[in-house]
Formats: sequence, C-alpha cells, structure tokens
Amino acid sequence: MLTILVPVYNEKKYISKIIRKLINLRGIKKQIIIIDDGSSDGTTNILKKNFLKNNKINKIIFHTHNKGKGAAIKSAQKFIRGKYVVIQDADLEYSPNDLIKLYKHIKKINSEVLYGSRVLGKSKFQNAENFIHLMRIWANYFLTTISNLINNQNLTDAHTCYKVFNSKLFKKITLSENGFAFCPEVTTKISNLNINIYEIPISYKGRTYNEGKKISSLDGLRALYSLIKYKFIG
Repeated sequence: MLTILVPVYNEKKYISKIIRKLINLRGIKKQIIIIDDGSSDGTTNILKKNFLKNNKINKIIFHTHNKGKGAAIKSAQKFIRGKYVVIQDADLEYSPNDLIKLYKHIKKINSEVLYGSRVLGKSKFQNAENFIHLMRIWANYFLTTISNLINNQNLTDAHTCYKVFNSKLFKKITLSENGFAFCPEVTTKISNLNINIYEIPISYKGRTYNEGKKISSLDGLRALYSLIKYKFIG
C-alpha cells in the first residue's frame, strides 16, 4: 500500500481537483492523509464540507495556524500505514498519475528511497516555462549540485516534491525542519544512513507566484544552511 501525504496551505482553487485525482488513481492500494496547515482562504471549509466524511480519505489533520510544509509532514508521520509513503503537493504542478509509476518502480527495484526527477533526461532549459523562469532553474540546479557534493550523491533533482520512502525507514527519521527545508534535511539524513537514492523521470508543470507559488529565495538560503547543518553539525 502507498500512503500519500498531502500538505496543503491556502489552495482553495486546487484542493478539490487534486483530491479527486488521488481518489481516482487506479491500480494501487492507497492511504490518503491530508494536512491542512492553518489555511485561511477557505481551503479548510472545503475540506470539512466535502471530504471530512469521505471514506476514500483516510485522515485529515487540521493545524490551527500555519507551521510549514515540514511541520505538516511531521504531523502525519505517525499515521502512516502503507509500506511506502510519498509526498504530494496540493497544487497541480505534479501529476498524480506519476505516483503509479513511482510506486511500481520502487517495488520492482526493491529500493528504500526513490525520487521523481523533473529534469532527468531533459536539458536544463527544456520547457523553461515549467520552472517559471531561468532563475528558478539555476537555483534548483545549484542546490542539487551542492547537495550532491555534500552528500556524495548523484541526483538530478534533489528538491523534487515526489520523494517515495519505505515507510519503516521514513518513520525512523527524526525530522526537525518545519518549512520547505524538509527536502534538504531528509535527503541529507538519508545520505548519513548510507542509503542510495534512485531517480526516475516525472512530468512537471510549474506555476507562477500569481498562481499561488509559495517557495521563495529565502527558502533557498534555508535549504543551503540545512544541507550544511544536517551533514556537519547534526
């Protein structure tokens, strides 16, 4: 079974669409856990009205105020029941159809960690509009390169949302970061355990800040600090 964690903050435009896409996934047994991270735009009301009693949704967690993506994932960690677990952003940048491919592949190769890469098999500038602009492409490339150097890895997309873990491993990892720095934290802690991370290509359709994109340059700096912190400081 695949446990799908869905952290959500102020996504009233997309939340119903993404949940229905997850519910309609065929060919895999799944557990869906949604974490509403203190939304204030009406997302909470949509979840309570339309999905709280939906038996296809296994659990909805409500934060009273916004804590961050990492905090949302931490809140759900103890409720994971599937053999594997993956994070699904609540927007439509990542296609839930790729979850089937990821789930089947991690079982096939019997790996503990599999990342879905947005750039694997593509040039850095292919479909540049999907990364919003060149600055974001280069920021992702730079952070992935630094991550690889620090963690002795060979990833193409260290900061992808689609990270699939063996659940026993994932629940053993003590997470500290509350924000987007969850990504470099968990990648570094996997490295510290000397566990290989495999990648396969996925589709991706980035959105602009006007469309609700939340990650910023400050998150990039925090990611860089987190890489150093969890590799050399602890």
